[in-house]
Amino acid sequence: MIETNRPAAAPADDEPDLLRDQFRQLLRYRRLIGAGIGVGLLGGVYLGISTADTYVATADVVLRAPTDDPFNPSLAPDKAINIGSERQVALSSSIANEAAKKLGVSSKDFAALRSGLQVTNPPQTMVLRFTYTADSPKEAAKRANAMTEAYLLKRQESLDATRDKMVKGYKEQRDPIAKQLDETSKEIARMPAGAGRDAASSAKTDLQSEVGGYNTKITKLEALDMTPGRVTSAATAPTATDGPGILMSLALGAAVGLALGLLAAWVRLVFDPAPRSEGDVARALRAPVLGYLPRDRTGGGPLLAAGEADPRLAEEYRSVAFRLAYDSRFADRRRLLVVAPRGSSETAAAVAVNMAASFAETGKDVLLIEADLRTPVLASQLPTDAGGRPRWSQGQAGAPAPGRHSDSEWPDGRQLVVDAGESGSFDLIPGDRARNVPRALTSARATRLISEADAPNSTVVVLAPPVLSYADALALVDRVDGVLVVCDPRAIHRTDLIRIRELISGAGGTVLGAVLHAPLPGEKRGKGKGKDKGGPAAPAPAAPAKSGKAAPQPQPIPYEVAEPEQHIPGDGTDTVALRTVRMGRR
Repeated sequence: MIETNRPAAAPADDEPDLLRDQFRQLLRYRRLIGAGIGVGLLGGVYLGISTADTYVATADVVLRAPTDDPFNPSLAPDKAINIGSERQVALSSSIANEAAKKLGVSSKDFAALRSGLQVTNPPQTMVLRFTYTADSPKEAAKRANAMTEAYLLKRQESLDATRDKMVKGYKEQRDPIAKQLDETSKEIARMPAGAGRDAASSAKTDLQSEVGGYNTKITKLEALDMTPGRVTSAATAPTATDGPGILMSLALGAAVGLALGLLAAWVRLVFDPAPRSEGDVARALRAPVLGYLPRDRTGGGPLLAAGEADPRLAEEYRSVAFRLAYDSRFADRRRLLVVAPRGSSETAAAVAVNMAASFAETGKDVLLIEADLRTPVLASQLPTDAGGRPRWSQGQAGAPAPGRHSDSEWPDGRQLVVDAGESGSFDLIPGDRARNVPRALTSARATRLISEADAPNSTVVVLAPPVLSYADALALVDRVDGVLVVCDPRAIHRTDLIRIRELISGAGGTVLGAVLHAPLPGEKRGKGKGKDKGGPAAPAPAAPAKSGKAAPQPQPIPYEVAEPEQHIPGDGTDTVALRTVRMGRR
């Protein structure tokens, strides 16, 4: 048989939904984002104030290499000049000393003179750009021009010194040869004609050629144009400050602060082990989030939500029951196991009770089994009638034999009827402390109770202890049709949810979904729609008397069919279109 109600697989193109979900999670860290924006604004204020009276003057210098033919196309200045080295020379202390002499700056202000200078090189050019920052426009232009002149002067001196040194070296090599040439000429003049004079004449020619070569080199060096460069743009006094202004500084600071705040929030989100959204819970359990309770039960109160001043809680329980009723994995036999991850299972007990009440409201024969044999509480916290029929009769298969006392005393056949008010009533098999809990949960009598969901129009809801605290729930997983996990996303880690899914799957069960409970944002702040507008919660019903007498039955109450409740759209509840019944006492 083809199942038509099987949940559709997640689409492959859900990346925008994941991005929106992550962005909503980042917005949960509003304090970090606000702190980042605050730091950015402070930085913007500092930038705006510090640059309010700052002026910048700029001068450009084009460098050139010494040459005897500036129009020679084969000359490549970028090969003859190392622009990076020249930039470091322009920032050196020798240039600053020369500029200080021209400006008359004392040695005390020498460090400040150097700190105001910046030298850059525009890409693909032989230009050095001298940028000077000062407190006044005239001083900025004056010091920028002084630095430029000092650099050109020092570069001119360096080039001249290099040329003079080379010329001196050539002359030192030439003078001995020229002296030897003079002596050879005098000897030739005294020598008679013959082979000796011819050899001397040949040596004289060689010496003359060598001296001529040195003279050529010296002449070429002395003919070089040693201009170090020229100023293409002299510095002028700026007419406005260099800073972006207070408004622009604040805008830039806010943008940078927002980026820092989002980065800090992202880092916090990455290292936060708790699920920050319903999507995180659904991905960890691989099951949908069926409901989000408007509030948790940390403050106590009755387990049954029907009749409370705030109807949103009861409507949320009806919504979860409605979604479960139309789940193909649960609709056939309707065996539901309700568990909490760890700690107190009070909220899980409330969910189990209200699920039973919601199913009873739809006309089902509901049996609630309290399989928490360690801390049973339902019998003392629910309005029950102990006069219901027993689950077993004497001699029935699976019933405890009379006069025998087994190690697993639960279930003992005791059945209570719970009055759920306008939702109707349902049966309760209360828990009882057992000496051997695993044996009691796996007994034939417990299996027979759970199998009552096979009867037409029947539903069985089982409440088990926290699954991460005890293994009791895992002993029941293979006998139910699905597991409902009740958890507080603030008090559990994603790894815990993954472990719960793996434990339930390994035991042969299926996670049908999750119900989350936490205070609304309005309740955290102590105001807003999260606060109950009614009076204090009704006290829990008193425990039934132990005298063996049945509790007094209330008088029959006429039922009046009411119109469906009107709910404001967007109030955070997923209302089920179940017809509600109002009761009035005569």
